[in-house]
Amino acid sequence: MSNAFVVDASMAFAWVKPSQASAESDALLERIERGATVVVPPLWFLEVANGLLVAQRRKLLTASEHTQALTRLSGLALTVDEVDARVAFDRTSSLAARYGLSVYDAAYLEVALRRTLPIASRDDSLLSSAERAGARVIRGMSSGPPPSSDE
Repeated sequence: MSNAFVVDASMAFAWVKPSQASAESDALLERIERGATVVVPPLWFLEVANGLLVAQRRKLLTASEHTQALTRLSGLALTVDEVDARVAFDRTSSLAARYGLSVYDAAYLEVALRRTLPIASRDDSLLSSAERAGARVIRGMSSGPPPSSDE
């Protein structure tokens, strides 16, 4: 199994909310804590922060749990893919259109394809699209949809 991978924002919820955890997501977090190289597009931080804030507003997280989650996640050693957004712009838009993804989800797929890395997610639509695009996938949860970060 590769020691480097792309991880999307949906995985963060499994790492900070026990009700969202799975054996797969726990194993992935252990790999990260042991030094696996994890690559994320810059939007990962904003998407995670928004999802946690929405969870707090919906009373799924307390203020204390929200703060603890931000602290725990900000402590992870993540590598931010710093490719010029203009370079990725066309590729990301094209992937989103081709696979019916949001541009945000397509950003993770674009990084995985460009860097030839597997992608870890709890989002079945993203994983299915990644497989169709030829990317390797790491499933972060055996069943159930990830929580929505929309509001």
